[in-house]
Amino acid sequence: MARYTGPVCKMCRRENTKLFLKGEKCYSDKCAMNNPKVQAPGQHGARRKKPTEYSTQLREKQKTKRYYGVMERQFRNYFALAEKSSGQTGDRLLQILETRLDNVVYRLGYAMSRAEAKQLVSHGHFLVNGQKVDIPSYLIKVGDVISVADKSKDSAKIKAVAEANSSRPVVKWLEKDLDQLSGKVVALPQTEDIDLPIEVHLIVELYSK
Repeated sequence: MARYTGPVCKMCRRENTKLFLKGEKCYSDKCAMNNPKVQAPGQHGARRKKPTEYSTQLREKQKTKRYYGVMERQFRNYFALAEKSSGQTGDRLLQILETRLDNVVYRLGYAMSRAEAKQLVSHGHFLVNGQKVDIPSYLIKVGDVISVADKSKDSAKIKAVAEANSSRPVVKWLEKDLDQLSGKVVALPQTEDIDLPIEVHLIVELYSK
């Protein structure tokens, strides 16, 4: 399945929730999801059918994939990895998604959206433990230090984004050093630390059929 390249606000309308795909606009009054009359895209968007059990599970999976910008094959691989891990499969799945490098960059406030974080990582703007990592899906570990590459510290865009997000709370499993444009993973994220409305048990039920 090809990556979606159309208007990202349409995806929020499809999932009937704010996916935070457009950065700063998502936090402003200009976000379309702030309109109480918003409806699903398409000619029949206003006529939402009563969801079946399967459609509810499928929508939850699609919503989660869109939050993190992950394609179907990769999402399935993450689920398989979560199943093989110790602990609850759903909790482990969310933990894997949260520890993607692009998500960590976004959580630290060095990008306005996960899509922007993915692009910045791909272009080599970030280091992990002093080494360049340009793979957005790279999974970080406790103790890893993520920093803006020296060549990018003078980037007006990165500085502006970091400053704009300076007052945004940082999740408790990360430590942020704004002066050094870096951050450290001090723990693995727990389900209660994740501020996204994801009912992960529905995804587990879907893949367990």
